[in-house]
Amino acid sequence: MTRLTRTRNRNLNGLQNEIDRVFDRFFPSSDESEENTSPQAVWRPRMDLIETEDAYRLHLDMPGINTDDLTISYKDNELIVSGERESSCTDENEEFVRVERSFGHFRRAFTLPQTVDADNIEAAHDNGVLTIRVPKTEAARPRQIEIR
Repeated sequence: MTRLTRTRNRNLNGLQNEIDRVFDRFFPSSDESEENTSPQAVWRPRMDLIETEDAYRLHLDMPGINTDDLTISYKDNELIVSGERESSCTDENEEFVRVERSFGHFRRAFTLPQTVDADNIEAAHDNGVLTIRVPKTEAARPRQIEIR
């Protein structure tokens, strides 16, 4: 007879999320004291960060989230992306057997260097990916030095 047992299998992503939650609890970002009325973050969208000579580019996975449900703000060198993904409801005669997608409120905060051009930050949402372009100031860009 085969016995079914439930085991706890932790992968590195789960462990990283747990560590992030602990650090966020003990070392909150500078604006959390102002956002005490906002709901607690339940999940974090996956993100890629790319640096070019003239800008930083962030790509965040946001499938199923409307742009109306997203908020992007910048204050004191911190870029904050937050929002909420609604849970899909089942019919009265249906029951979830397995749920792997995350729902609820999310919040990601990124501390940016002082060399960014905050007035020209741009964001676009396309095919479930939020792309935020943060340009660098002219002084921060690499330049060629002429030899005399």
